[in-house]
Amino acid sequence: MKFGGTSVEDPAAIGRTAAIVAGRVSAGKRPVVVVSAMAKVTDQLLRAGEAAAQGDRTGALAISSRLRSRHRDTASDLVKNVADLADLLSFIDQKFDSLDEVLRGLSAILELTPRISDLIVSYGERISSRIVAAAFREKSIDAAHVDAREVIITDSQFQKATPLDDVIEKKAAEKLHPLLAQGKVPVMGGFIGSNEAGITTTLGRGGSDFTGALVGGALPSESIEIWTDVDGIMTSDPRVCPDALRVKVISFEEAAELAYFGAKVLHPATILPAVKKNIPVYVLNSRNAACEGTQITSLAPHCNSPFKSIAVKKKLSIIDVVASRMLMTHGYMKAIFDIFDKHRCPVDMVSTSEVSVSLTVDSNDKLPLIAADLSKLADVKYEGKKALVCMVGDNIRGQSGIAAQVFSAIRHVNVRMISQGASEINMSFMIEEDDADEAVRSLHAAFFKDPDPSIFDVDARKAAIGS
Repeated sequence: MKFGGTSVEDPAAIGRTAAIVAGRVSAGKRPVVVVSAMAKVTDQLLRAGEAAAQGDRTGALAISSRLRSRHRDTASDLVKNVADLADLLSFIDQKFDSLDEVLRGLSAILELTPRISDLIVSYGERISSRIVAAAFREKSIDAAHVDAREVIITDSQFQKATPLDDVIEKKAAEKLHPLLAQGKVPVMGGFIGSNEAGITTTLGRGGSDFTGALVGGALPSESIEIWTDVDGIMTSDPRVCPDALRVKVISFEEAAELAYFGAKVLHPATILPAVKKNIPVYVLNSRNAACEGTQITSLAPHCNSPFKSIAVKKKLSIIDVVASRMLMTHGYMKAIFDIFDKHRCPVDMVSTSEVSVSLTVDSNDKLPLIAADLSKLADVKYEGKKALVCMVGDNIRGQSGIAAQVFSAIRHVNVRMISQGASEINMSFMIEEDDADEAVRSLHAAFFKDPDPSIFDVDARKAAIGS
């Protein structure tokens, strides 16, 4: 059971989380609980690190002081046993004293390395998991805190470490199985790990989902639950389409496409450990625990609607590489992709013609360097503020006329690049970022007028219209 930042953001949220876990325990389940840092804490820790690295020691320590007060107040609200609270407050103070030391040192050396950054942001999960474990015990859940860094072992690629699956399985057997055998509920932080030398690493933003799936796969578990603040995977972002529907069931492959292309409910890599072990994943809402959420399985049932969901990835750039004489020469495409590899820059979409290659990438500060390297091969230009719209569904490639329906629905929007056929379940195209919300609304209106009730929560839409 993985609970995100909004599920542990304050005493009320942690109380709801405790009630959900207690329900699983009373139903005879043996849960392992993974929690994120409290909402917004990771961002604030990053800001403190950046301030210290710029020499603003006072500003960095002020952020730390506010976070210390927030965590102390939350602990005091949740834990009433005097001795337990004293232990917890002492732990919180120890950790913030340690963080303050790191920030002071950083303000002297003025260089925020990836390794130091990982150490700073790790305090969020290290402290939240201890508070949640204590809150569980207060609610008569026999919880035992486990330092995630003793289970999630990774390589040394700081800020986006790769887990070492075989080692994690071994550590899970050592650290988690004995607790479960005793009827205890292990509670650990998500997102953080350590390399084999014991140095703190992180799995990248959104990595708490990944931790949940890694632990679920390592045990192995009968299911992996991702508890967030939405009812599940939706047909589109409800903030853009208020009539978005909950998707009841979806395949691993479809969910992975949606996650990669911008659906923020899941971290893209979350799916992989579950797929390997064929463990179903449930996306659930801690603020609406009665909702069935979305089930993600290896094979989803047939859907009568052509699409299951629309995702959007914004802040992208298109890079055009034009070389009239070299495109078809042997090794030319490899030379282009070697440059992206050198800069560790993933490519989302590729389109080629006789003399040019167009690629889409996340807009970032490496673009000028990438363009400079590419210009040694060909003429290069790039432009930002683009959005990639990804429509995911079952067997799109086999449905005749589907492209005509899609582009008829957005005929008022200028489309820059199109990808269809590379995947049976994904149809993607690139547009201006400013047009993205309008395009999604038009597509949603066109394709979700008559949704399949076996796949989508049609009753919720009817109830909303009725009210």
